[in-house]
Amino acid sequence: MSSKKTREAVPAAAGITALQRRHLRVGWWSIVFFITMGTGLELMHGLKVDWYLNVANETRRLMFTLAHAHGVLIGALHVGYAFTLGLVESAASRAASGCLTAATILLPGGFLLGGIVVYGGDPGRGILLVPVGAALLLVAALITAVRVTRAG
Repeated sequence: MSSKKTREAVPAAAGITALQRRHLRVGWWSIVFFITMGTGLELMHGLKVDWYLNVANETRRLMFTLAHAHGVLIGALHVGYAFTLGLVESAASRAASGCLTAATILLPGGFLLGGIVVYGGDPGRGILLVPVGAALLLVAALITAVRVTRAG
């Protein structure tokens, strides 16, 4: 008998749905990723990396900082959303789930891509993903707020 446990062999936590587990995983891995990114930004700051700290790269620094902050915050929202699903799960929750997951990629991703290539103090084209991600985040929050309100 093998002592190696597969993912399927490990029992799921009692009372936790697949959708809740998904948001817990996405949330915590997002937090890990974006904290690591923030640590990298601090490292570039500490090592005085010109590509990051030069005055001409102020836009890049801002975009990367915004990507890090929004990524960690949205990761925390996933964790909170997973627990909210335990109280109010419905068909609308699936729509909010999809919007929240897409916002996790588009919002911080837009800031990150916008900071990689900067055009004369303006962010790169990746910044165009930010309003789309922000709108999806707002839709997810609105759907969830309505569901929570209706649940009493």
